[in-house]
Amino acid sequence: MSKIIGIGNALVDVLVYLPDEKLLNEMSLPKGAMTHVDRKGLMRLRQRLVGMPIERATGGSAANTIHAMSVLGDVTGVIGAVGDDETGRFFAEQARSRGIETHLAVITDEQTGTANTLITPDHERTFATHLGAAVHLGEALKEVNLSDYDLLHIEGYLLQDHIQLGEILKAAKAAGLTVSYDLASWNIVRDHHAMITEYIRDYVDIAFANEEEAAAFYGENDPESALRQLASLTDIAVVKVGKRGAMGMSRATGDRIVFAPGLERTAVDTTAAGDFFAAGFLHGWIHGETLDTCMDFGNRTAAEVIQVIGTQVDPERLRKSLPPRPLSKGRRE
Repeated sequence: MSKIIGIGNALVDVLVYLPDEKLLNEMSLPKGAMTHVDRKGLMRLRQRLVGMPIERATGGSAANTIHAMSVLGDVTGVIGAVGDDETGRFFAEQARSRGIETHLAVITDEQTGTANTLITPDHERTFATHLGAAVHLGEALKEVNLSDYDLLHIEGYLLQDHIQLGEILKAAKAAGLTVSYDLASWNIVRDHHAMITEYIRDYVDIAFANEEEAAAFYGENDPESALRQLASLTDIAVVKVGKRGAMGMSRATGDRIVFAPGLERTAVDTTAAGDFFAAGFLHGWIHGETLDTCMDFGNRTAAEVIQVIGTQVDPERLRKSLPPRPLSKGRRE
């Protein structure tokens, strides 16, 4: 059985429903994007959130994908760095309870990172992320033998340290791993376009983007053209188009765009929808499913997480969202 490991910022999500967009404007947080905040900014945000109902869950894009894949029955691991605090222990315990192999560096003089997830009435989520201990990812990497795994899933948020990300990608390819990469956020794509292009071209086998990220990558809002541009750089490219579903291209499909329609669901919170899509897609991929089936699996798992607050989908419900056995019997297009 294939072993999958995820690497990214080890964060705990702090989920808050906002009555309007006033706080986003006050804190200069671009709606729908991820913005880094320093400790001072974090304290200011927390003061503004006093009295509001808050929920907590494990977070971090790659970690969300790995948690979902472990529920689906896959053999998984996660690499990250946390602080020596209750929040860090919460992150580690949640992972271990799912049977995930944890490769977590504990940083004594930093607090565990948090992704403050601000959910507006239209169900859009905006992240104010304080990385804290998460930036010390290199400490965890020293203790991991990547060759023990078959696939590495990377979140694009790691471009905060592009040198380290480049080293991770090189190490993964040298170890013979398949590499999947999530573009993460439109503002990251906009600010690091040239480097993302280089990394996808040289190291990535499977690339995921949503509509906003695809538009930032291509330069205009044309998902099909953005998909073709991504597909020219890697083996498999997928652009998620919200509730409409997902489009994909692969070396096997040539110039043909494959489309998988979305499922009609009432969205409560879109947090981690892309992460759960990646989980369903990669679950199908490691079991030999075709591109359209993998995207269908991604749509199904994403449809489950948008119906709950945060990432706390009932495990049995998530497992039942997928067919009980592989559909393609190990044969790809």
